[in-house]
Amino acid sequence: MDIKGQYWTDDDSDGENESEEFLYGVQGTCAADLYRHPQLDADIEAVKELYSENSVSVREYGTIDDVDIDLHINIGFLDEEVATAWKVLRTEPIVLRLRFSLSQYLDGPEPSIEVFQPSNKEGFGLGLQLKKILGMFTSQQWKHLSNDFLKTQQEKRHSWFKASGTIKKFRAGLSIFSPIPKSPSFPVIQDSMLKGKLSVPELRVNRLMNRSISCTMKNPKVEVFGYPPSTQVGGHCKNIPTLEYGFLVQIMKYAEQRIPTLNEYCVVCDEQHVFQNGSMLKPAVCTRELCVFSFYTLGVMSGAAEEVATGAEVVDLLVAMCRAALESPRKSIIFEPYPSVVDPSDPKTLAFNPKKKNYERLQKALDSVMSIREMTQGSYLEIKKQMDKLDPLAHPLLQWIISSNRSHIVKLPLSRLKFMHTSHQFLLLSSPPAKEARFRTAKKLYGSTFAFHGSHIENWHSILRNGLVNASYTKLQLHGAAYGKGIYLSPISSISFGYSGMGKGQHRMPSKDELVQRYNRMNTIPQTRSIQSRFLQSRNLNCIALCEVITSKDLQKHGNIWVCPVSDHVCTRFFFVYEDGQVGDANINTQDPKIQKEIMRVIGTQVYTN
Repeated sequence: MDIKGQYWTDDDSDGENESEEFLYGVQGTCAADLYRHPQLDADIEAVKELYSENSVSVREYGTIDDVDIDLHINIGFLDEEVATAWKVLRTEPIVLRLRFSLSQYLDGPEPSIEVFQPSNKEGFGLGLQLKKILGMFTSQQWKHLSNDFLKTQQEKRHSWFKASGTIKKFRAGLSIFSPIPKSPSFPVIQDSMLKGKLSVPELRVNRLMNRSISCTMKNPKVEVFGYPPSTQVGGHCKNIPTLEYGFLVQIMKYAEQRIPTLNEYCVVCDEQHVFQNGSMLKPAVCTRELCVFSFYTLGVMSGAAEEVATGAEVVDLLVAMCRAALESPRKSIIFEPYPSVVDPSDPKTLAFNPKKKNYERLQKALDSVMSIREMTQGSYLEIKKQMDKLDPLAHPLLQWIISSNRSHIVKLPLSRLKFMHTSHQFLLLSSPPAKEARFRTAKKLYGSTFAFHGSHIENWHSILRNGLVNASYTKLQLHGAAYGKGIYLSPISSISFGYSGMGKGQHRMPSKDELVQRYNRMNTIPQTRSIQSRFLQSRNLNCIALCEVITSKDLQKHGNIWVCPVSDHVCTRFFFVYEDGQVGDANINTQDPKIQKEIMRVIGTQVYTN
């Protein structure tokens, strides 16, 4: 969004009357009768110098002592699938709009903050989370920040760079410099950090490494006091960047540090998640009770209607998975997480509480959730009223089922994997950016291939929220671990179909011949419903996932049964559901070049251009 040197229209002003305001453009025009603090000018120039002319836009008001500073944060380092899951446009900057006192700047009131993407009009939840984070950061900084304080800090820093200062001696001992890149706003990643720690978030590592190498000596004055290069790893993303280049650069750097790891922190309290298996792909509220209450009270969950409208088939699947887990004899083990739902009649108490589990009451509420098919056929508000009459906890439970899903699931269009012989096919991405980055690093070293993972549908309620984990020798284990500890996979569909049918008292895996007979029988029986049915119409469901697995020496192959002991080396890609005992073709082998070509075709059209 290039707004320099232009007047704002009513459409651009977010509904405010800003006809008297004008922009500080390349010429540096300003209101002749208003004093602008020189520290503000210095900070604006610092942003331009370290990033680019387009990274900052300024608009002044002709009659009042206010100024809006728009800082443009480049998020091109996010991968396409991460951006899609987070509902952001990676080709467009995120804009931080801060309103300061024009004449007082840092001595004036704490600035208000808005976070938005100009073309992202609805569902910009990441903006709300980032606004809260930056608001807390600014409030903390404002306790000690002033124009004089900033000037003093900068003078102390600059004294290091005088000809007679310490910096000459300090430089003599350095052989590698890591400056802040000038533009765009990509964070720096050092080679040594990449080698020492693979927990780097989802960044385009090659691009970043090439970038840091190519600009090594372009800006030597920032080589020592840039923000910590390890900010993108773990808790270091909360490190406070230096004030050497002013407050505007500081808050931009802090935003850059936080964006890649937003999924690792609770959207309410901004503390790291206490989920059993760490973060997942989508940002979420943590399980702390105060956060749960705030989450409901603040109306963050009002997006259920939108989810039903835009992803009804996915909501249908989530409800089916929840039902299967709740009806399982193993529900005390696999129905995890248990819902945290606020009582609509008493917002200070939890109607469903993980500390006081009541499966019967939960089942009653779930039975009152109307079918998603019905919800799409009428007014959502009317459907909600009907559910409230049946059970006041039905709709809050549906909201929890939708919002607690921490994986990115999309129903595949007609360009699906035809050899799987089901219309219920989904793109399924559950790995957080950090895990996906580690996966891609390993993929470059060892290569990868595709294999099936079969698990009963009752287990997927937990998998979507906790990830695909190594369950061997834990209470989650169901089938034994004859070939050792790890995630079990197979290139042969019949083996995974066998595992997917086990559960609910079924503990004997059918043979390949039995699966072939069942597949042939189901395909000759006249279908009572169209195979292109949009929604699931049965509660008798089988499912398998197609995963991408790293082909390193850690992958143990026992014939057609593979065991991967490293959970970071397995990422889900697709999910397939079958109804009423149906199974897909039992003869599929993912190592067949034709099958691999078909998989790559669909991945190319879905994962990267979804």
